[in-house]
Amino acid sequence: MGIAAAALVVGFCFLPFALLPLLAGIAPASPLALLSDPYIRGIVGFTLRQALLSTLLSVAIGVPLALALDRLRFPGRALLLRLFFLPQALPVLVGALGLVTVFGRNGIVADAFVLVGLPRPSIYGLPGILIAHVFFNMPLVARLVLGGLSGVPAESWKLAGQLSLSRWATFRVIELPVVARTLGPAAGLVFMLCVTSFTLVLVLGGGPRATTLEVAIYQALRYDFDPARALTLSAVQIALVALLLLPSLKFGAAGDTGFGLARAARRFDRPSPIARVCDVGLTTAAVAFLLAPLLAIVWSGLQADLARILLDPAFQDALIRSLTIALLAALLGLLLSVCLAMAATGAGHGGGLFLALSGSLVLVVPPIVVGAGWFLTLRETGDVARFAPAIVVLGNAILVVPYATRILSPEIASVGERHGRLAEALGLRGLARLRHVEWPALRRPLALAGAFGMAVSLGDLGVVALFGNSDLVTLPYLLLQRMGSYRSTDAEGIALLLALLCLGLILLAERGLGGRRSSR
Repeated sequence: MGIAAAALVVGFCFLPFALLPLLAGIAPASPLALLSDPYIRGIVGFTLRQALLSTLLSVAIGVPLALALDRLRFPGRALLLRLFFLPQALPVLVGALGLVTVFGRNGIVADAFVLVGLPRPSIYGLPGILIAHVFFNMPLVARLVLGGLSGVPAESWKLAGQLSLSRWATFRVIELPVVARTLGPAAGLVFMLCVTSFTLVLVLGGGPRATTLEVAIYQALRYDFDPARALTLSAVQIALVALLLLPSLKFGAAGDTGFGLARAARRFDRPSPIARVCDVGLTTAAVAFLLAPLLAIVWSGLQADLARILLDPAFQDALIRSLTIALLAALLGLLLSVCLAMAATGAGHGGGLFLALSGSLVLVVPPIVVGAGWFLTLRETGDVARFAPAIVVLGNAILVVPYATRILSPEIASVGERHGRLAEALGLRGLARLRHVEWPALRRPLALAGAFGMAVSLGDLGVVALFGNSDLVTLPYLLLQRMGSYRSTDAEGIALLLALLCLGLILLAERGLGGRRSSR
């Protein structure tokens, strides 16, 4: 079953690109032609440039913020740390609308510019893309680095206090090694997320000079309908992401910082008043930057006629269709994830690595690229709209797999270590072992992964951006339509309702995780 799940994932991601030359005679351009095409060079250059700048800004703010949060102790700190999870829980399109509300031409920041005699800034183009990527990825960097710092043994802080180490010495001896170990994986992850960014660039790009590969693929199919160029751009995107992923394979997960007896470490260093003011100022500025778009979404959404939106047949149809797609995608994604995780745990090193990596193919072949391949393939075999719901469900299920496997794999491995030998001694195999050994331990992680998978599927715009039509309108697609038709009030109301729906599922997932931990 693990091999079958891997075959489904690999086949769904790559099969259309193998069939297109046979069905339509379409093949990507040769490497020499690609290198000589100024249009493709420009798009690749902008894709890498915006990803690099976004990563540098996210790291430059996220790392000092993590250090400041680790040094500060104040009431409500736990609640503040939960705030840094919200950007990842929000649908990307909803976050983009909140950023436009704050930083757009009619936003709060533009009004402040006018008050001091400056022209209104524009959020569209490279500046807006960078702001959006920092909004979504800076908290991610801070949480990853802060997680590494929380693993510093309590004895290290006690010894630093006994030696009266200065702030610089504490940073150099204790904090810097942790930052150096976590910075590579964190920066690599952010860079990959920015290279494969689609929705943010689609909304905030602002023209041909601010277009990434994925947006160019979408434009080539939806606006220009140039299948050959779409296939060429898809091949470039796959090759580029694959090349960028190779160096990241060298970075493993952050290991332990040392042996320690206590989990909750107390710091004994005493920073100077100036250093403390700097930490408080940086934390306050970061919180304000994160809260402003979130509050703008709530405020502008409440100004809309929510009752009318809820009673709108178009919204109700989109809600039912989104929930149906999300539920089916989550169930299928969980089935694939369980098969891959269990097979990878029981396989050898080589086979296990292949099964584990096959579940993360969505990083190499993003949803918009997969959608483009199937759109072109199905166009040659019949009516695309007839197959659109199945493709959207499968695409969202593949999108769920990397998240679900990360949640389920540690639990499956732990169950095997604790009960594997006893199950073999009792002769438990197949469904009997699954029922009596794995299932009791996997019920809560499955609920957690399912809720998280539904939230991810509900907010995704990747595949449905190509296959969406009058008969297939999801909530993100409806939100994009209302934004494009300048019905901003309705768009803000839909954004608030979609955000509440996704955040509710995320909180449910987080509660499940907390319950699982507290039950041990």
